[in-house]
Amino acid sequence: MKRSATAVWKGSGKEGSGALTLDSGLMKEVSYSWRTRFQDPEGTSPEELLAAAHAACFSMKLSFVLGHAGFTPNSLQTSCTITIENGVISNAHLVVVGEVPGISAEVFQNCAEDAKQNCPVSKVLNTNITMEARLT
Repeated sequence: MKRSATAVWKGSGKEGSGALTLDSGLMKEVSYSWRTRFQDPEGTSPEELLAAAHAACFSMKLSFVLGHAGFTPNSLQTSCTITIENGVISNAHLVVVGEVPGISAEVFQNCAEDAKQNCPVSKVLNTNITMEARLT
């Protein structure tokens, strides 16, 4: 399975702007720029998209881990905050609130720790990066 997105950037790093499009069509030409990344006006940023991906991936992985342990969650609500400092992503902080019938706090904590370590997005945050680059 492969998933794709396209980013088009025009102009310099600080004054330029870009647009993001998902191949699924759910996001089409959503703007991003230095301002949306560091000053918080309308638009998105790579960090916001990473936070959404991490929260979603973690929640799904936790559901699988809980199922393997014999529990089915009624709901899992996860937020993720990505911190960028000095041009480097320095932290991804997950907060999850679960409604899981019959589970103890200790078992839930252990399952959440497993999901935190093993969801695909957690793993990719520290991985080898490959690239293809070309000019038109």
